[in-house]
Amino acid sequence: MCVTAVESRPAGVALTPSPGGHRPFGARVKAFVALTKPRIIELLLITTVPVMFLAAQGVPDLWLVLTTTIGGYLSAGGANALNMYIDRDIDALMDRTSQRPLVTGMVSPRECLAFGIGLAVFSTLWFGLLVNWLSAALALGALLFYVVIYTMLLKRRTSQNIVWGGIAGCMPVLIGWSAVTNTVSWAAVILFAVIFFWTPPHYWPLSMKVKDDYARVGVPMLPVVATNRVVAKQIVLYSWVMVAVSLLLTPLGYTGWFYTAVALLSGGAWLWEAHGLQNRAKAGVTGAKLKEMRLFHWSITYVSLLFLAVAVDPFLR
Repeated sequence: MCVTAVESRPAGVALTPSPGGHRPFGARVKAFVALTKPRIIELLLITTVPVMFLAAQGVPDLWLVLTTTIGGYLSAGGANALNMYIDRDIDALMDRTSQRPLVTGMVSPRECLAFGIGLAVFSTLWFGLLVNWLSAALALGALLFYVVIYTMLLKRRTSQNIVWGGIAGCMPVLIGWSAVTNTVSWAAVILFAVIFFWTPPHYWPLSMKVKDDYARVGVPMLPVVATNRVVAKQIVLYSWVMVAVSLLLTPLGYTGWFYTAVALLSGGAWLWEAHGLQNRAKAGVTGAKLKEMRLFHWSITYVSLLFLAVAVDPFLR
């Protein structure tokens, strides 16, 4: 989902595409694709499509799935491009973002801004005309929340940035449900809550790994302003709430035994990893031995398994 760049050059030294400022067409295309952060969007699609199967209680209209996923990619891509435009100053100073297109000069700030706004407008119209206007409104709301609330207002001001900013990443669940039903039900709200409580313990381990990057640019991610012990405690608390919320679908009648089994097993594995991280933090373990990235990588596996179960469960009831 996120890759920490490792390179020998000092952070903040921008790369030039090639002598004389020449920017090859192929490299430019790749740069514009990179503006959309396609690896992050993979996760958004993982949480969108399975919900459509649950909403349809079977196989949804495949054309609807295609148009919804394309619209979701375009909308999230626009949000990510605008995020890079706003954060271009700190991206140049952080190792993990130092090769983004605006930092290397492969894309100019003006081009990035126009690209992001263009995707935002086009994706909203795409959803409205090919899916429905409720999904269009939800997608636009997610984009504006990520760009304005998270990137512009929260990210550089509070250690709770990823908690509330993560709401934007929860919206694909509602979009997937509304695409099929043109409504939002309690099932979608529960899955929204799962992603809400999943996001901080998913991202904080990565932030622990690269906290020096965030400290360098003055972004108060929780691991920058709190000890590993405090961060690990917060991770455990959010993890328990996340697993508990994930189990609400079954007693409310939305899922059956298969989803419940997957939620229990994968949630149990998550809690094992979360408590392991907390125990290492309590013991004062630092550096590579803290193994914080184990939970980060498992978090991606967890959400993939859980939402795969969401899609499969209707066929086994």
